[in-house]
Amino acid sequence: MNGDPVFTFLYIVLTGLVVGVIIAAPVGPVNVVCIQRTLERGFWGGFAAGLGAVLADGLIATVAAFGITAISGVMETHKHKITFIGAVVMVAFGVKLLLTEPKIVATATTNIARLRRFVELIPGFARPALRLSIWRIMPHAAIIPQTFFLTITNLGAIIGLFAIMSGLGSIVGGVHKTSHAIILVAAIMTGSMLWWIGLSRLISRIRHKLTHSRLRMINQVAGVIMLLFGGLLLLQFTLGLVDFYQAQATVRPIPN
Repeated sequence: MNGDPVFTFLYIVLTGLVVGVIIAAPVGPVNVVCIQRTLERGFWGGFAAGLGAVLADGLIATVAAFGITAISGVMETHKHKITFIGAVVMVAFGVKLLLTEPKIVATATTNIARLRRFVELIPGFARPALRLSIWRIMPHAAIIPQTFFLTITNLGAIIGLFAIMSGLGSIVGGVHKTSHAIILVAAIMTGSMLWWIGLSRLISRIRHKLTHSRLRMINQVAGVIMLLFGGLLLLQFTLGLVDFYQAQATVRPIPN
């Protein structure tokens, strides 16, 4: 890599942005949830769903970038449990989408009482910052830990990001400095966030054309997709158990 620190900084940032988009873009459980939430609740509802994935991607990228072997070891040791939990979560999401009556919430609708209680906790000098649009995410914040958990229990996505991070060693010439690792993780999170912003903005532009019946159909399709994702994870979990017990059987001593 060129020794110029400015060139190195730009190279790492651009690489991280591309990786962030790559890991967020493939159609998966969080994309399904983000689209469904945007259709029901508007841009901020969809962006809140994506934000959970951004935080999870940041955690995974941090573990990979800094080589935190303790966490990696725990994930490897308990990979079957993580797969099973992820499958259960996806199936639960799918059932919820199939059974919940859909409703299109006006974008201006917020929980006023909750926001007022939140404002009362903010010191007076900081309250002008509450005029920023980002605070519109507050009524939708409950979805953030849910999509975070969906992402962090998706073993395939975790392995994929670890593989990409390992490959970056040859692409960017190795991440040898703590500052470079921090910049890379921040760029990956930014790239992921840009994807969710773009997706939520795109879907929010067409939501006004939806009728109740169309939204119900979309919810049902989303629910079936989530159930399929969960079913595939359950199949992966079952095959993993079979392989594990077969491996255990081969190492047992044959009795005389």
